[in-house]
Amino acid sequence: MVDRSVWLHAEQRERHILGVVEDTGFVSYRSLEQQLTVAASTIRRDLARLAAAGLVERVYGGAKRIETSGTPTRHGDGQRPGRTARAPGVQAGPSAPDHAPQDRAIGLAAAGLCDPGEAIMIDGGAATLQMCEHVGHLGLQVLTNSLALINALAAQPETRIMVPSGSLFREQNLILAPSGETSMPRFHALKLFLEAGGIGPHGLMHRDPLRVAAQREMIGRSERLIVLASSEKFLAGSGAIVCGLEEVDILVTDGPLPVEALTLLTKHAIKIIVAR
Repeated sequence: MVDRSVWLHAEQRERHILGVVEDTGFVSYRSLEQQLTVAASTIRRDLARLAAAGLVERVYGGAKRIETSGTPTRHGDGQRPGRTARAPGVQAGPSAPDHAPQDRAIGLAAAGLCDPGEAIMIDGGAATLQMCEHVGHLGLQVLTNSLALINALAAQPETRIMVPSGSLFREQNLILAPSGETSMPRFHALKLFLEAGGIGPHGLMHRDPLRVAAQREMIGRSERLIVLASSEKFLAGSGAIVCGLEEVDILVTDGPLPVEALTLLTKHAIKIIVAR
């Protein structure tokens, strides 16, 4: 008898796997089993199909994205690879553009919202990483769980850096606590700069459950939530809900938004800043 669980919803599983690999650079068998609630054998077959199609590279413990020629390897903070062919059963989409210019623009605009000497939290992400080079003169106190941000801020003598407790999760390049555990020090921030994985009618979303838990904890320890998201993140994608739109104060994005997105944001009185 054919094991139908291998093929049932294969297209949805493959889309999910590719999305996680694109967002974080690596995904483990264990995390996919938890996220997709399927057997390990099903995950192995899914990854085998994607690897055979040239979409991922199978490595010890899971799979990583395939870097295109001339593209630097950048893990865990939302950096995106180039794409090649699609596996059978995976819907084709447009080639991924170079997001560096829009990330730089969003990061610069977000950095302009920081005031000298204040305490802030910065979530890991491609755009939040771009904030770092513009805040070194402000004497900020920054709490972040992103190794990339820690490295970028460490060269700034006026910036005080704090990190949460937990373990290093190499898939995400973040310091995270096991699900259900608290990891934040006694720290309260005036502003939280958070990079969204997706934005829809239900709020901010992300595919990684551990990262969602960390983001929720950060939101609970901040007074204002400033979300960084490129225009492609709106009304697209799926995942666990980080928070509702009613909790968002400011959105920093890179360009024109869909009419549906503008209507949604206006309904919740969210201030929109378009980076130039």
